[in-house]
Amino acid sequence: MGLFSRKKKTDEAEKAAPAVKTEARPKTEKKSAEKKVSMKDLYGSQSAPAKSVAPAKEGAATAVTAESKLASRAYRVLIKPLVTEKAANLGAQNKYVFAVAETANKIEVAEAVAMVYGIKPLSVNIVRVKGKQVRYGRIRGERKDWKKAIVMLPAGKTINIYEGV
Repeated sequence: MGLFSRKKKTDEAEKAAPAVKTEARPKTEKKSAEKKVSMKDLYGSQSAPAKSVAPAKEGAATAVTAESKLASRAYRVLIKPLVTEKAANLGAQNKYVFAVAETANKIEVAEAVAMVYGIKPLSVNIVRVKGKQVRYGRIRGERKDWKKAIVMLPAGKTINIYEGV
């Protein structure tokens, strides 16, 4: 395709399509239809989910909401629940252990748990775990470093992590 091929296609499309008569709208009507969006609405606080900025004319399927973006981020923060003997013992104290993204902080982990499980945690502790030295025959290596989070929930609230185990 050349530089001018797009222009030629649009010219041909205009010739083929019948002319549609449009009515001119007053400028005041156009301004009232537009909604002013402040910077706070666009880049609001991370704790409260932002409202969708898409116009009301578009269908719900085409508009990408901020809640769906937060939910996808939550599943990137919480990698997996850890199913170990120590984690099961902590479950008796209403604490749950998750492997989390290396870039995640306590606030992001708390928001992710609230988004995925619907329970706001009381506290979050994060531990950086250094990868172990391993050997396969003569080849030496090291496992990846990773991060785990210990999340404490309010009394009476539980998460079904060990359901399929």
